[in-house]
Amino acid sequence: MYESAQFDPAIPTPRAAVLRPTADLRRRRVDVDRSAVEYLVGGHGRPVVFLHGWGVAPATYQGAVRELAQRGARVYAPAMPGFAGTRALPDGERDLDGYARWVGRFIDEVGIRGPVTVVGHSFGGGVAARAAHDLPDHVEEVVLINAVGGAQWSQSGVARPIHERPLWDWMLRLQADALGSRSVGQVVGAVAGTALSNMLRDPMAVWRSGHLARTVDLRPQLAELAERGLPVTLLWGTSDTVIPVESFESMRAALGDPHVVMVSGNHCWPIDDPARFGEAMSRIFARSREAVPA
Repeated sequence: MYESAQFDPAIPTPRAAVLRPTADLRRRRVDVDRSAVEYLVGGHGRPVVFLHGWGVAPATYQGAVRELAQRGARVYAPAMPGFAGTRALPDGERDLDGYARWVGRFIDEVGIRGPVTVVGHSFGGGVAARAAHDLPDHVEEVVLINAVGGAQWSQSGVARPIHERPLWDWMLRLQADALGSRSVGQVVGAVAGTALSNMLRDPMAVWRSGHLARTVDLRPQLAELAERGLPVTLLWGTSDTVIPVESFESMRAALGDPHVVMVSGNHCWPIDDPARFGEAMSRIFARSREAVPA
């Protein structure tokens, strides 16, 4: 049965997800492929890997990551290849398959035991979906937040492949999304600061990952995840114009009967409203616990 839940911030947080005071985030480094990777880590409980969006870094999501760490999770948020000083993927690995394999190596290097929940926003959502597909021994659940991968958009009311969407339209929507945020100064500052640093460090890595984000079609992989019965949640801001509704609907159709949580917000809503993100994730975690046989 398809379940769609409209998140209401007035509903109190479930008792099982009461905020924990011991959720200080720490910056740490680990070597992956003989290269240093900086990551945020904090909290206690189920292991969760959080994957950031295109052009930015874990620090952009510090509030959202802290919320996760306060709600019964041990969160690891790495800077993915090409961002925040992490070396770009080598030739032959610069696709979502390569990013997914890198996520698996990161999980191994930080010493996580047992499968993890992977949570990804935007481009990170595409990587999360691919990792769930390619690494069944590493991933037991995935949450896709306004993720790339649906591969459809609409032009003048006509559905078209998303790779035909002009670059200028993506950039215009990204700018409008950030400027339309509730905390516009905070969001623009967080995104622009890390994006500029990434562009200065490795502009080609940022460009290549942006091309992936704009053109990737993950519907076959999502359909296979559904066949396997892997728990997948689509967590979506209803006012997103960066990832069009046609893309969301094509992902939902590929998954068949996914858990869907809709919240009021645009593409950058986890950065804009970390508390709402934390409460939405609390409900997803609570649902996961209820689904586990006693």
